Amino acid sequence: MERNMDRQRIEEAYRRWTQMASEEDVAAELAEMGQDEKGKEDAFYRELAFGTGGLRGVIGAGTNRMNIYTVGKASQGLANYVRKHFQGKSRRIAVSYDSRIKSELFARAAAEVFAGNGIEVYLYRELMPTPCLSFAVRCLGCAAGVMVTASHNPAKYNGYKVYGADGCQITDRAAEEIQREISGVDVFDGVKREAFGRAVEYGTVSYIEEDVVTAFVEQVKAQSLEEEGVDKEIAIVYTPLNGTGLKPVLRVLREKGYTHVAVVEEQAQPDGNFPTCPYPNPEIPEAMELGVACAKKCHADLLLATDPDCDRVGIAVKNQEGRYVLLSGNETGILLLDYVCARRKALGKMPKEPVMVKTIVTTDLAERIAASYGVRCINVLTGFKYIGEQIGLLESQGREDSYIFGFEESYGYLSGTYVRDKDAVDGALMICEMFCYYRAKGKSLPQRLAELYAQYGYCLNTLHSYTFEGAEGFAKMQGIMRRLRGEIPALGPVKVTETLDYAKGIQGLPASDVLKFVLEGGCSAVIRPSGTEPKLKAYLSVCAGSREEAERIEQEICRSLEELYKG
Repeated sequence: MERNMDRQRIEEAYRRWTQMASEEDVAAELAEMGQDEKGKEDAFYRELAFGTGGLRGVIGAGTNRMNIYTVGKASQGLANYVRKHFQGKSRRIAVSYDSRIKSELFARAAAEVFAGNGIEVYLYRELMPTPCLSFAVRCLGCAAGVMVTASHNPAKYNGYKVYGADGCQITDRAAEEIQREISGVDVFDGVKREAFGRAVEYGTVSYIEEDVVTAFVEQVKAQSLEEEGVDKEIAIVYTPLNGTGLKPVLRVLREKGYTHVAVVEEQAQPDGNFPTCPYPNPEIPEAMELGVACAKKCHADLLLATDPDCDRVGIAVKNQEGRYVLLSGNETGILLLDYVCARRKALGKMPKEPVMVKTIVTTDLAERIAASYGVRCINVLTGFKYIGEQIGLLESQGREDSYIFGFEESYGYLSGTYVRDKDAVDGALMICEMFCYYRAKGKSLPQRLAELYAQYGYCLNTLHSYTFEGAEGFAKMQGIMRRLRGEIPALGPVKVTETLDYAKGIQGLPASDVLKFVLEGGCSAVIRPSGTEPKLKAYLSVCAGSREEAERIEQEICRSLEELYKG
């Protein structure tokens, strides 16, 4: 729970940190902050919010920043939670980290706290993707897991994702209980630690062995639905965007027979500064520019890009004119959904009561495609953790095999149940496989996409993000959401037929600060504050007779929303 502080409390917190914080970078920043009242306010006006996404914030000094002290406090809260709910050998936590600035430092800081609380720690020897952390939690029988990452955020951010014993990111109930534990911890005096070297020496901290990584790779490979004898001689360009994907993605592709893979040299090695892509997110065209340039130079058939913690994957392919085009998360998602359904049907692997899961902001076209194959579609709140939760519910009913695919519009896909989070290693393999399948039939992915639109109707889905930094921005976002909860008769030229306020916990879903405007003609607009960034996000879905008409309507809805934001 966030604790907004008045100026006096900010000064008291600042003075205490200057006295107690000895870590070199934090102490230096605090010294520089002395006369910077605005900087001091942003650093101390609240504590970093802990929720289902864990922690995420700017790296730096203060209660509203990612540093070894806020990481330590969160870790102590998690340790308290684990000790209350787990006994004996089940008291163990897996830890992984990505390429971001201070990620390894924060991972070790977390491990020190868990060890100091008598909890056994399993730590990867080197940086590893988020899905590998989810896999390790399940494989090693851990009570919880921690992934140090800020996913696709800019370089100044880092974060701390928490996973439950099921390998899924924690959902609301666990997050609330862990937050209560964190709130009761003094950031300096209330944290128990055991020095990392000593914890390794005594065996409280152990390194995760290579056989766990190999087991993960084998599970990814087992998701294959490839056609026997399909030609895999395609030219692939891959970029890990200076993140964790290089080794696992190349290994899986190589072991599955995709040998012509060139890597974007400038983005190959881990680098938390992300020098060639300030926003290391495959959703953003600028992050894909070097990859596209490399694809052109290599005359590649397919470009793959994974984000820093390798749970999202974006692609570019050639269109009929031979120009590389980026496919959106929704477009790649419906292509993969259709491919998985078609191949399972052809191979006799479609379960008796098949299920696919998507988030409420993901294209509704997926429901129509799923229905045509007799697949039930479950809609969940934004966040892949809710897709993972549904897999767990199916498992508890003895129906884990019913799950065939899950995806979200933000480039996250999962075609198996071996992890409970989106997996770009799996996504990369399935995309390559799908590409080869359609190429053998004389079709490109854009051509197959056009066929799906012709069969199910055209649908334009777009995401618009509006940034509101600092304390003032946070207050402004809250004001906008209050204003939007007033009566809105129309958005642009389209009438609002229904307003769904998920803060009330409707449709059997947990309460969440999300508004969905159901519009005439099968259109919709979903508005929500990001849980991990200082942004307000608008997800627009527009159905129309053509792309041109859909784009015109979408632009008018956008302008209408922006006017409402201004108040």
